[in-house]
Amino acid sequence: MLIEYNVKIPKERIAVLIGKQAEIKKRLEKRTKIKITVDSESGDVDFDSDDAVKSLVLENVIKAIGRGFNPEIAEILFNEDFCFDIINLKDYVKTKNDFARIKSRLIGRNGGARENLERLSNTNISVYGKTVAIIARFDRIVYTREALISLITGAPHAHVYEYLEKVNHKLEQGKEL
Repeated sequence: MLIEYNVKIPKERIAVLIGKQAEIKKRLEKRTKIKITVDSESGDVDFDSDDAVKSLVLENVIKAIGRGFNPEIAEILFNEDFCFDIINLKDYVKTKNDFARIKSRLIGRNGGARENLERLSNTNISVYGKTVAIIARFDRIVYTREALISLITGAPHAHVYEYLEKVNHKLEQGKEL
């Protein structure tokens, strides 16, 4: 049974999804054997398929590109060990000033905080618009989300980094958390 999918991404991310001479779009179509239609006016990305697994992965790749990841990083999601998660900052803020403050905490000076979070959690993180998106192995996504929410809700950077170091060490040792 053919299922229709519609993913809406920001208009300014359409060019990234399509790529120069449509190379990214063509690469995604070739990899999934699914035809993708992009409406650059509305930001709608449509496709249909009878392969639910491929479709869900493609949907996440498109969402990841829409949330600020470059296509090469988003394509990591084709590996079945990886997953995608979005934290909506609207759930944690009350004013526009809160958005700016929280985004500053997540990104840091010259991107330093985000780089530290990525390195310590062994994940990819994108702060874009009113969201924070994560691409990570299944075993790391929950802990990274927890760390980001702690930072969003005001925990000191040092405590969050320490938490991620402990989690990372235990995961590398193969220990239960």
